[in-house]
Amino acid sequence: MASPITPPRGMRDFLPAEKARREHALGVIRRSFASHGFDEIETPVVEDASRLHSGLGGDNEKLAFSVLKRGLGADDLRAALESGDTLALCDLGLRFDLTVPLARFYATHRGELPPVFRSIQIAPVWRAERPQKGRYRQFVQCDIDIIGEGSQLAEVELITATAATLDALGLQNCTIRINDRRILNGLLEYCGFEESRWPQVLISVDKLDKIGAEGVVAELSEGGADAAAVLGGILAGLEPHLADGGVELTVDAISQILPKGVDADAVAALEALAHALDTLPDGVRLRFDPTLVRGMGYYTGTIFEIAHPGSGSSVGGGGRYDGMIGRFLGTDVPACGFSIGFERVVDLIELPDDEGADSVVLVYDATVPLDRLMAVKSALVAEGRRVRLDRRAKNLKGVLDRAAASGYRSFAFVNADTVDASALEIKPLG
Repeated sequence: MASPITPPRGMRDFLPAEKARREHALGVIRRSFASHGFDEIETPVVEDASRLHSGLGGDNEKLAFSVLKRGLGADDLRAALESGDTLALCDLGLRFDLTVPLARFYATHRGELPPVFRSIQIAPVWRAERPQKGRYRQFVQCDIDIIGEGSQLAEVELITATAATLDALGLQNCTIRINDRRILNGLLEYCGFEESRWPQVLISVDKLDKIGAEGVVAELSEGGADAAAVLGGILAGLEPHLADGGVELTVDAISQILPKGVDADAVAALEALAHALDTLPDGVRLRFDPTLVRGMGYYTGTIFEIAHPGSGSSVGGGGRYDGMIGRFLGTDVPACGFSIGFERVVDLIELPDDEGADSVVLVYDATVPLDRLMAVKSALVAEGRRVRLDRRAKNLKGVLDRAAASGYRSFAFVNADTVDASALEIKPLG
C-alpha cells in the first residue's frame, strides 16, 4: 500500500474555500492598516544567519531554520560536529518573525524613507516548533510598525489601528493586555534577582498561565531561592487580579497590586496611554497585566498582547523595541510594532453573507461548441461575475456540491440550445 502523501509536519495545504476565507481576512487587514497611514513593504524570506542569531529573538532563535552553506564537504561537517558549532555551517536562515527583517530593511533603506516610517508586513515566517493545534512551523504574521517616533504617539497609533482591524474582522470581546518592560525589570530588582538573570527569569514568568506561581518558583529556585520565593508571593497575590484579563489602566489600580517603588514613570505612562485610547471600538478593552512578558529579547518598553475568549492563546502582540535598529546602524532609532497572529484570528472569523454572491458555475454539455461556451462565459465575466466551467456528469449532485463547497452561490446549465448568456437560467446553489 502506498504511504500517505502529506505536507511536511507543521505545514498545510489549503483547499479553495479555505484559501478564499484566508484571502478575505488578509484583504480586510490590509485595507484597515492602509487606511491608518501604513505602507506595505516586502523583505526576503531568508536573512543572514548571524543576524537571526544575534540575541534579539529570544527563544525563537533556537527555532530558526538554517540554510547550509553551498559547497560544504564531509570534513567541514565532521569538524562542526566535533566542535559543537553547527551554526558555522550555515550562512542563511528562514526568518522566524518579521521584526528582525524590518530592522535590517530600515537600516538598508533609511535614506529613502520618511523620518517617521509606518510599515505593513504581511508574510509567512518559519519556526521549528513542535506542531500542535494553533501552532505551526509555517504561519502568516500581519505586522504594523512605526520607526522614528519616540513618543507614545507610536503606541497609540498602533493600538488604534489594530483595534480597528479587529473590529473590521468582526472580532468582539477582545482584550488588549498591556505592560511595560521597565515595570517587569523593577519587579525583578525588588525581588532581589541579579540583572544578569533577568532574561531567564522572564522566560519562566512567561509560563505563569501554564505552570502557575508554584511552577515558576520551582524553575527559579536553583539560581536563588530567596528571590524566587519573593517573586512567587507576588505572583500568587496577582493571580486573582488576572482572572478578568488584568486591571484598569490607572495609576491607582496599578499601584494597588504592585510593590512600592516599582517604576512610577512607567506606571504613569500607562495611564496616559489609556487616556489617549478612550475611543477604541466597543468590542476591544484595555487591561494592565504585570505578568505579561512577551518572549522576544528585543522589547525595551511598552508591550501588549491580544486575548480573545475563542482562543486558548494570544491572537496578537507587540511592543516597543528601541534598541534593535541601533544594532545595524550604530545609532539608536525608536521603534514600536504590533502583530496580528493571523492563523489564530482566521479561525475565529466568518465570511460575510454576500461573499461569493456574484459567482456562478456553468454546467455544460459536451456537445456545446467551445467558441459558444467561451462566449457565454466571457459575457458573464464582463458583468463582473466569477465564473467556473464544470462538465455535466451523471452525478450532477456531486458537481453542484463541490461547487458550493468552493464558495459558488449559483449555477446555470449550458447546452446545445444555449445561444448566449441572456438565455441562461441562473439558479441558486443549495
